[in-house]
Amino acid sequence: MLALYGHPFSSYTWKAQIAFHAGGVDHEFREVGPEHAENGEFLVTHGGPWGKFPVLVDGETILFESTVIIEHLALHHAPGAGLIPADPAAALATRMLDRVFDNYVMAPMQAVVDEHLRSPADPDAARCAEARGRLERSYAWLEAWLAGWDRSGPTTLVECAAAPALFYAHWVEPIGPDFPLLRAWRKQLNHRPEVARCIAAARPFRGNFPPGAPEED
Repeated sequence: MLALYGHPFSSYTWKAQIAFHAGGVDHEFREVGPEHAENGEFLVTHGGPWGKFPVLVDGETILFESTVIIEHLALHHAPGAGLIPADPAAALATRMLDRVFDNYVMAPMQAVVDEHLRSPADPDAARCAEARGRLERSYAWLEAWLAGWDRSGPTTLVECAAAPALFYAHWVEPIGPDFPLLRAWRKQLNHRPEVARCIAAARPFRGNFPPGAPEED
């Protein structure tokens, strides 16, 4: 049995779990938190330079970073699920979009969250505004890109990265009416069964979102 270390509210844990669910890969989920100290201790050694999650244990193989975990699933446990396209050129484009969502959506969203963690009573308004501005630029780019993307296709690495990134980014900087394709795609992603499972599991932890969680999702 594969084991995945993470937390139900973590966007990067979602990213890996969506791939597990979409590929029909059985796994044991080992939650990291105060009630599971042994799992946190495991991450200190196996969670990369900063002891972070998610981490996958597959026999003697231990991997961190959600993208690498998804690549491993596609290669060894769900080769027919379509997580990574078989065509090399399409696979390259898929990997590029994965980086877009991690670096240009997730990262500025996290910058706002980090600022609220740094100073809950007085987050730096300029830093938050700058990060939200970067999100708006990303939204505009993604709106144009979506015009050529098959939004009804299977769950690939792109959807695994997009679903949690857009879910939480919208909480930080709402995806406005100027981006109708992106708004609609976020809603569609949320209704995919593999994503909906993650949303449901994370719901009890919404009060922990530093900038505040909206009621709409």
